[in-house]
Parts: sequence; C-alpha cells; structure tokens
Amino acid sequence: MKRSSQQPRASSTLSKFCVFLFATCLLLCGISSAAPSITLSKKSGPPTSRILVSGRGFEPNVGVDIFFDTKDKALVVTNGKGEFHDAPIYAPRSARPGEHWVTALERNNDKGAQEAFLVQTNWSQFHFDADGTRLNPYENVLNPGSVGKLDVKWTRPVGDAVWSAPAVVNGTVYFGSNNHNVYALDAETGTTLWSYSTGQAVYVSSPSVANGIVYIGSEDSNVYALNARTGAKIWSYTTGGYVLSSPTVANGVVYVGSFDGKLYALNARTGATVWTFNGGSESSAVVSSGVLYFGSGNEVISLNAATGSLLWSYATGNTVFSSPAVANGVVYVGSYDNHVYALNASTGTLIWSYPTNSNVYSSPAVAKGIVYVASEDGTLYALNAITGAKVWSYTTGTFAYSSPVVANGVVYIGAEDTNLYALSAKDGTNLWTYAIRGVDAPPTVVNGTLYVALYDGAGDIYAFSLSDGDRKKADSKRPDLKTLRPDLNLKPAVD
Repeated sequence: MKRSSQQPRASSTLSKFCVFLFATCLLLCGISSAAPSITLSKKSGPPTSRILVSGRGFEPNVGVDIFFDTKDKALVVTNGKGEFHDAPIYAPRSARPGEHWVTALERNNDKGAQEAFLVQTNWSQFHFDADGTRLNPYENVLNPGSVGKLDVKWTRPVGDAVWSAPAVVNGTVYFGSNNHNVYALDAETGTTLWSYSTGQAVYVSSPSVANGIVYIGSEDSNVYALNARTGAKIWSYTTGGYVLSSPTVANGVVYVGSFDGKLYALNARTGATVWTFNGGSESSAVVSSGVLYFGSGNEVISLNAATGSLLWSYATGNTVFSSPAVANGVVYVGSYDNHVYALNASTGTLIWSYPTNSNVYSSPAVAKGIVYVASEDGTLYALNAITGAKVWSYTTGTFAYSSPVVANGVVYIGAEDTNLYALSAKDGTNLWTYAIRGVDAPPTVVNGTLYVALYDGAGDIYAFSLSDGDRKKADSKRPDLKTLRPDLNLKPAVD
C-alpha cells in the first residue's frame, strides 16, 4: 500500500519537470525563431537622407542585406542575439517623392523584415532653410527637360490678396493672407485643413514651420506660434510695430524683425524673449554658422545669433528690404540704391557690387556659383558669385518684386503684371511661361510641384505639377523578399 501511494506523487513530479522542460524549450526556440523586425531612425525625409536601420529576431551571427527598394545598400552581421543596430544607409538621390521600402534580408534565405520610408522634402521657411540660399537641392522631378509640361494641379481662392510665400511641410501648405487669416491646405488637393484669424492682415510675412509649430507675423504687431496640425494658438508675442518680416527658426530660436525698429530672438517653444536688438524692419534674417544677417534701414547687419551682440554692419545707399543669402562665406543682398552686394560674411568687407537700373527688393538665390536676383527694372540677373560679373539676364518686362527660387537646374520667378516663369539656371533660356497676374510672393518648388500665391483677384493659391503620364512616381509596391538579389561585392560591417 505504501509503495502504491508514492507512485502518483513521483509521476506528478516527473510530469511537472517535463512540462517545465518543454516550456523552456519553447521559450528558447521562440527566441531563436522569433519573426524578424526592423526599426528606422526616421520615417520620412528627402532624397539622400541618412537612415539608421536596427533589427532583431534574425538568426545569430548571420549576414543581413539591407535594401532600399530593390537596391542592396549595406551588409551587416547579426550578433549572438540575432540583432544589429544603427546600420546606416542613404535614400538615393534619384528616389522620387512617395512611399519606398527598406528591407533587411538574411543572406541565402528569405527570412527578413520591411518598413516603409516616405521620400518627402519640406520647404519649411521663406528661404527654404535658415541660410537663405532659396535653393531646393533635393528636387528630382522637375528639371529643364520636364518643366515645360507643367500644368495647373489645383487652385484655391481665399478671398483677399496673398503676399505671403507658401511653406510646404509634411504634405501641408501654409501661408497668410490680407484677410487676417493663416491657412493650412492639403498639398495634394488644396483642401482647407484649418485657418487661424489674427487681428490684422498677414502681409508679406511668410510662415516658418519647425517641430510641429507654424511661426508667422501679422500687422497686428504680433508673432504667432500655431499648432501645425490643428491651427490652435500655442503662444503669441507682441512687438511694438507691424511684423512684416518672415520668422527664421534655427537652434530652437525664432528670429523676426518688427517695424518698431527691433529684431527679436524668441524661444521657439515658449515665446519668451531671448534677446532683442535695436534694428529690424521688413528684411528677414538668415542664420549661418551661428551668425545672424539681416537688413535694417540702409544697413546690412551681422549679429551673434546666440547673444545678439553686434559683429559688423555695412551701409548701403538706401533701404535694405532684401533678405540676405549666405553661401561659401559670402553674404549676398540687394538694396533700394539699385545695387546687389557681396560682402565678406566674417568682416562685412565689400567684395563686389553690381548696379541694376532700379531698386532691388528681391532676395537673392544662390546655386552652383551663381547669384540670381530680380530688380524693379523688370530684369532677372544671374551674376557670378565670386566676381559679380553678369552671366546672363532675362527681361520680364514688369516689376519683379518676387524673389527667385532655384531647384534642379531651373529658376522660377513671377513678374508682377505678366507671367510666371521657369528659366534655365545655366543660360536663362525660357523653359515655361504661365500667364498670370499678381505674383509678388516668391514661388515654392518641392516634391515635383510648384506653388505660387497671388495678390490679384481672389488671392488664389496655385499648384502646378506634371500630369500623371509625364511624372515618374515612386514605386510604392512592397518588394517580394524572394525577388531581392544581394550585392555579393558588399563588405560586411560587424555589429
């Protein structure tokens, strides 16, 4: 009896041990056979973006090829846990706007993981970026060969004049209007997403968008910070005069001038004053290598961007409404004394000046050693950036207040009473013309689309693009793992 009573207990202990052993095996097998997954350091960005790829759930100590679409870009070796970390790849310069795929695939089998990457360029502020060159270096849809096929994609009337240049960020177009409103439109359709009413007209101040916030000035003497997704006010800052300049955002600070004669540096998150400088007007500031440049009265002024301390000033012969551009250690700017100036960015010393036949309100664009700037004499000038010698000029025939934009070998500019132009950046050849009145704000060119605002009529916003038949779109189809072919010439980087 005693022996038989111990048999169930021994059997129960053995059963529990077997269950434990089985569960442990399942756990260990689960670790080694978990489905692979990858994470990307960013979900979107322009062509040439650096993307860090990390993976887990792969076999230990095996080679993993990392593809962008179907192109093998890197080979890594997993560690003993079947992981790899921060393997760098780059989105190709030729990657068209739209959805693409990053794939990590074990070499010699079909075990892998995929994540989508959105190729998308943002035109986030008046100058494209903080240095003011007005150059979009990522455009790869519109070029001298294709721009002649541009056509109207959509229009959106807002009911009053628009002098504010559009910013385009994450698929949304932002701008201000004389009807006191700031608008956000869907970049693909022109549908209104939201509007925000300020106390007075949003005149020539163009929006800057950074970290989910839209910054813009109004004639009600305020600088506004609005939620980029909803339009809700985050903060506003009251200056002593009209805010006509476009805010520039760099390193967590908003720089903006006012007609109270001051330039303000504001905390981008809170709106708190960082510093002020006695000197500011309609000219918008630019920031390069920690130095701020802008026009005030008849002077070009350089400040320490962190402290607001004066570094140098240069006096022209009349008011400087033009916003500077900084490239290769040189500041380029126009003046109402009918001249374009090139100044040493470190010292303010004059390098050269070029005379036009009228006022220069336009802000210069700089690309590949050429300065592009318009004059109220009805001419767009292309000047050698080193010497100031004229490379070519193009006569628009009417005032050209608009500032030029350069993207992928094409210069875009509007003439106030006649046309919108696309010209060859190399020689000024007219590649495309669209008859339209009232272009004063600079165009915006991004992701294969040209956006332009009108002050005439109903204050329309126009979007121009190529037809679907003429535009090569991104192939958004997820690659089949079985069809991907590794580059056997790649050398592995061991994690």
